[in-house]
Amino acid sequence: MADALVEVSRLKKYFPIKKGVMRRTAGFVRAVDDISFRIPRGRVMGLVGESGCGKSTAGRTILRLLNPTDGSVRFAGREISTLSKREMKALRTKMQIIFQDPYSSLNPRLPVAEIVGEAMLQHGIVANKREMRERVIEVIGKCGLFPEQAWRYPHQFSGGQRQRICIARALAVNPEFIVCDEAVSALDVSIQSQIINLLKDMQQEMNLTYLFISHDLSVVKFISDEVGVMYLGQMVEIAPKERLFANPTHPYTEALLAAAPTFDPELNRKRKRVLLEGDIPSPSNPPPGCRFHTRCAYCEGVCRTVEPQPIETEKGHFVKCHRVGKGA
Repeated sequence: MADALVEVSRLKKYFPIKKGVMRRTAGFVRAVDDISFRIPRGRVMGLVGESGCGKSTAGRTILRLLNPTDGSVRFAGREISTLSKREMKALRTKMQIIFQDPYSSLNPRLPVAEIVGEAMLQHGIVANKREMRERVIEVIGKCGLFPEQAWRYPHQFSGGQRQRICIARALAVNPEFIVCDEAVSALDVSIQSQIINLLKDMQQEMNLTYLFISHDLSVVKFISDEVGVMYLGQMVEIAPKERLFANPTHPYTEALLAAAPTFDPELNRKRKRVLLEGDIPSPSNPPPGCRFHTRCAYCEGVCRTVEPQPIETEKGHFVKCHRVGKGA
C-alpha cells in the first residue's frame, strides 16, 4: 500500500434536505458517510452494494465532480479536496470517469472526433486540430472502432460502440486513474465481455488504476484485485477478491454473494441461502448503531446502539461488524 495512487480517508458527502417557503435545511441525506480505503497504483478496486448505497456518489466525490462534505482524498500523495479550480483543471487529465449511460454522457451534436478530441485541445495535449484528428483515430482504433467512424454522431452507434467512445474519450488525455461507474451494466452480456476485456487490455498497456463500481458480482470478481462492500453510505467490508468471494465475513456480504445468480447446479446445492427481511433504511435517517442491524440475522443488543469500528482481521481485510470483533 506504500505506492497507493488514491487514498480516501473518512470521506463524507451529505446532501441537504430543503423544506418550507424559506427553503431551510431540515436534514441531510448521508449518501457517503465516513468511508476510507486505498487503491495501489496499477490495481483495480471493485465497489459493490445495493442500488442507493452511495457507490456512484463516492466515485464522483473522489474525482471532485461533487465537493466533499468532509474527509480527505489524496491523489499521488496530493490532497485534492482543497485545490483551486485552476489546479483541479490541470489534474483532470490524470483522473477520468466512464459513466453508466453512454448515450446521455455524449453530446449528440458533435461527431466522435470532436467528442474524443475536445479535451486534448483544452488541455494542450495536441497543438492543432490536424494533430487532434490523428490522435483521435489512434485512440478509437485501440478501442475497437474504425477511422471512418470518427465522423459519425452518437445516434449512429450501438450501445456497445457508444461505450467504446466513452472509453476512448477517457483514454485520450493519458489518465492514470479512471472511475468506471457501472460501465457495463446497460449492455448485453456478450458486449459486456468485450468491454471488460478492453478495459483489462488498456489497464495493462497504460498501467491504469481503476475504481470499478458495479452491482454485478461476477464482473467485479473477474476484473478486480480488491473489493469494497458498501451499505447505506458506509464501507462494511474490504478484502482481496479471493478472500471475499471464498469466505465473506460481514453478514451483508454473505447476503450479496448468496443473491448472485449462478448456472452451476452443484454450487447452487452447496450455497448457503441468506434471505434479508425488511427494507433498506433511509439514508436521511439511518438507524443508530450498526446500520445493517435492522436486516441482520445475527443482530444483538450492542448492534442496535453502538456503531462498530473497522477491524483488520488479516492483512488487507477490514470488516465493520460487532460479531467479528467478538471472534465469531
